[in-house]
Amino acid sequence: MTISHPEPVTASRRHPADEQPQPGRARPAAAPPAVPPVQPSVQPPSLQPPSLLPPSLLPQAARAAPGAPAVPAAGQAGDVHPVLRRVGAPPAGLDLLLHAQRTLLQARRTEDPLQRYATAHLAALRTVAAVLAVRGRPEKNPRRRKAIRSAWEVLPEVAPELAEWAVYFAAGARRRAAAEAGIAGAAGPRDADDLIRNTALFLRIVQRLLGLHPTPPAPRLPLEGVHEE
Repeated sequence: MTISHPEPVTASRRHPADEQPQPGRARPAAAPPAVPPVQPSVQPPSLQPPSLLPPSLLPQAARAAPGAPAVPAAGQAGDVHPVLRRVGAPPAGLDLLLHAQRTLLQARRTEDPLQRYATAHLAALRTVAAVLAVRGRPEKNPRRRKAIRSAWEVLPEVAPELAEWAVYFAAGARRRAAAEAGIAGAAGPRDADDLIRNTALFLRIVQRLLGLHPTPPAPRLPLEGVHEE
């Protein structure tokens, strides 16, 4: 007796598109497409923070020169810079130099030798006061602080380069006092002319030394059609 084995029946796979929809039967929903993995967004080099860029891609302004010190970030201690302040009072020095110029101009316009000499010496004294206003320091020695000293004695201490000028004008202090008192013969025309010339030179030296060049006010011109009495 021969037993015949039935051949296995292989079911053929059909594509869903090949299946014909049957009436009254819902078509199965199609599977959603596969979503590709999300890649991390890479910003272009121009949009990345400068600190993350390689040196070759940094802008020229942000690229440090070889050997240059590193620039600290904002808020660090290196971001605070000390403010340099000039010692002294330049406005006071300018004001005194301007007064000295006016006083010297008044001495030149005066005809009396005594007044010319006294006024020129006063212009030199105001010039020294400008030096002391800019370079002067408080006296630390209590004994010397109580002592009364003339400007010509203090000048060599604050400006040693003007020591010879201090000696020259200090020698004329008594003559100036005599000229102010109106003592005849205290100063002649030549003495007054020499003092005016030397005071003008001393004033220019001090202006150059202190870097202060005051500009005297321009003379007021009368308006057109207006006659001043």
